[in-house]
Amino acid sequence: MAAFDRILSGIPEMDKALDNIRLGDNVVWRVSDLGEFRLFMEPYVRQAVKDKRKIIYFRFAAHEPLITDIPEVETINIPLSHRFENFTVEIHNAIEKAGRDAFYVFDCLSELQTAWATDLMMGNFFRVTCPFLFILDTVAFFPLIRGKHSVNSVNKIIDTTQLFLDVYTGGKDIFVRPEKVWNRDSETMFLPHTYEPSTGRFRPVTDGVKSSRFYHTLGKLRRGTDDRYIDSWDRFFNTAKQKYSAGGDITSECESMCRVMMTRDQKMRLMVKKHFYPEDYFEVRSHMIGTGMIGGKACGMLLSRAIIRNEEPDIDETLEPHDSFYIGSDVYYTYIVDNGFWDMRIRQRTDEGYFALADEFRNLLLNGSFSDDMREQFGNIIEYYGQDPYIVRSSSILEDGFGNAFAGKYESVFCTNRGSFEDRLAEFENAIKTVYASTMGLSALDYRKRRGLDKRDEQMALLVQRVSGSYYGTYYMPCAAGVGYSYSPYRFMQTADPKAGMLRLVMGLGTSAVDRTEGSYPRLVSLDVPERTVYSTVADRHRFSQRNAEVINTTARKLETVKLEELEPVLPRYTGNVLLEHDFEAEQRLSETGRYRAVRFISCRGLVRNKKLMDSMRRMLACIQAEYDYPVDTEFTINVSDDGEYTIDLLQCRPLQVVRGKDSVNIPDAAGENILLSSRGASMGLSREEELDYIVYVDPIGYYNMPYKDKITVAQMIGRINWHFRSSDKHMMLMVPGRIGTSSQELGVPTAFSDISGFDVICEMEETKAGYNPELSYGSHIFQDLVEAEILYTAVFNNSKTLGFYPDKLNRFENISAEFDESGALSEIVKVFRVSGCTLYHDINKEQLLITL
Repeated sequence: MAAFDRILSGIPEMDKALDNIRLGDNVVWRVSDLGEFRLFMEPYVRQAVKDKRKIIYFRFAAHEPLITDIPEVETINIPLSHRFENFTVEIHNAIEKAGRDAFYVFDCLSELQTAWATDLMMGNFFRVTCPFLFILDTVAFFPLIRGKHSVNSVNKIIDTTQLFLDVYTGGKDIFVRPEKVWNRDSETMFLPHTYEPSTGRFRPVTDGVKSSRFYHTLGKLRRGTDDRYIDSWDRFFNTAKQKYSAGGDITSECESMCRVMMTRDQKMRLMVKKHFYPEDYFEVRSHMIGTGMIGGKACGMLLSRAIIRNEEPDIDETLEPHDSFYIGSDVYYTYIVDNGFWDMRIRQRTDEGYFALADEFRNLLLNGSFSDDMREQFGNIIEYYGQDPYIVRSSSILEDGFGNAFAGKYESVFCTNRGSFEDRLAEFENAIKTVYASTMGLSALDYRKRRGLDKRDEQMALLVQRVSGSYYGTYYMPCAAGVGYSYSPYRFMQTADPKAGMLRLVMGLGTSAVDRTEGSYPRLVSLDVPERTVYSTVADRHRFSQRNAEVINTTARKLETVKLEELEPVLPRYTGNVLLEHDFEAEQRLSETGRYRAVRFISCRGLVRNKKLMDSMRRMLACIQAEYDYPVDTEFTINVSDDGEYTIDLLQCRPLQVVRGKDSVNIPDAAGENILLSSRGASMGLSREEELDYIVYVDPIGYYNMPYKDKITVAQMIGRINWHFRSSDKHMMLMVPGRIGTSSQELGVPTAFSDISGFDVICEMEETKAGYNPELSYGSHIFQDLVEAEILYTAVFNNSKTLGFYPDKLNRFENISAEFDESGALSEIVKVFRVSGCTLYHDINKEQLLITL
């Protein structure tokens, strides 16, 4: 049949009054109860059966079935869960399979509120489902319960549907008033009508007596104006708050608030319910824009703070009060729906479109727009922070939970918050879009795919945090920042106790602590011996110190990496004394040449010497670990005043991804001619014994001699090799000069983790002539990736840790690099050896690695 063709509803007089329901129509019936809906749905189904239509009933609600015992009707059961996207996609797929000209009955739309706790997402479901039905020339009946939803959400449904009909029952009278009949009109069409089910009479109300009865019924059934503009989400929170203020028991309400707003992770949920007070839930809601979940990162931060407050009150007194805001996960989907991106989202979710359409969808996310109402709420956050910098951080629903860290997979965006109000608002909106778009980044997609999460509902909530810190001239930064582990899975000092925990500490913003950037040698602190380092001389401590600090330049309005020489003149004396250390040997050598000046380097020495601070950090991490019953990974800042007082800002907390395997491996005694690599104390990862199929070797000198602009092609070729073998059963090892995953090509090969995710072993090689130095980056994002993916990391150092290394032996094997380098430009730099008889042995307890050929 053709689009917009008339169909029969089973009520002939209604067909005449409405100029017929047409193919493509979605018909929403707003009723007081489902009995009223049945009065119109049942004739519609009977007529469709008579006309031999394809009839489908979507069954998802808890109410009694609307259709039973009609064999001509196909019932499709769709589980109604909290996962909006999965639910919506299942219905979308069923509609697509049914094809054109199908007739539908849906369970009550109001039931969606039960699962999603908000009118907003009910409206979003209808706004993406209705147009799809329309283009397939279907007819669909939807019931909606009067008085349960805000005017705004109902208006969105009215704007989207083709017919919206109000049904009122008053005594023996049944009234129908069309609110919308798209593309049809008549003198009486939009008048109230009376309906008599027994006779099928459907007539407009034109006389005064019936008109007065209609308005009398209407007046009794309409909700008061105070309620009509409030989303069901806010009505629930307001009612719970009033009950609590009156002294009532709101235990069940708190459980609901935890379920709909805090977390879906069952273990996290139990801890939240244990440590949160009712005021905590209300505080979160008062700082929240939109509805839905606040996401894993926000939940972890708030939970860890609540644990410290309840279990370690003296440490809680030193915690910097947070003033965070949360943008609910429902805002992400609403942004997609409002901008018409939902069809792209559905296509990108398919196996065919998962990677292929990611860039296109990412660009759409970067270029959408927010509603005026949403922009007004964003403006309130901007006004709250004045002109202090803040950061917009990802806080997806799956992020920072047990088993899935998503470390570094999504963007976080620093905002300088300077300029006119419009400039600052635009900066805020762009930051949100950047985080949203990062869900389509290759590393994030690859991570979800590898962990079987690609079909899961992954809504992106946002955590907005004021940047903790002080002004130093035009620079703004915290005194120090870093990551803290309650348990160190790999020893970086033989004498350290892994159970005491460790810190990766830097001066300035914490990006230097989690990324492998140029000059980034953070201070590694074992909390049982915080002052001890792996370096025995001041020269080595200076050489392997942090050379640059990440700061916010408030004048240039951007994040900058600043050399210590530029930053040192604006540091107050007390800050310099806490963060910097003198290199007295260098000063002595200068004085011997007649030059007298202080030589200082960043060591955070004053912080690690502060016994109270270090003890607080150790106790804090141990306390959270005890409650989680699992090691934890935190991010924090430390600020110090001129009188020595300090504050800690606990920014993030998540379960530490610690993978356990077998304890030991029998490492054979190998003859020298059979050894490729033998080392001690230079690896991290599980004990293992495995045969290698391919070794990818990047020649250090060849890479060093490449033009700077061409070095990225090496990372790209590694990525091609990785993706070629990624789904195979082949075992691969990658050997590169310097650091893998660095953002600076002077330090190594700038791969993303998605370029190396299929390798079993990653080996970084030191090359003194070229200045390449490996680094075991405990606490960095790439460290998290390697642990989660169970990739063995090892390094070749030019010291006693390397017992033997003979890379020339690889040349006896076939080099297939030409299969991945059509131009041949990298043939002497990146070599792909197909090896046979190559066995890797690694024993974590003996800290020994052996690779034989």
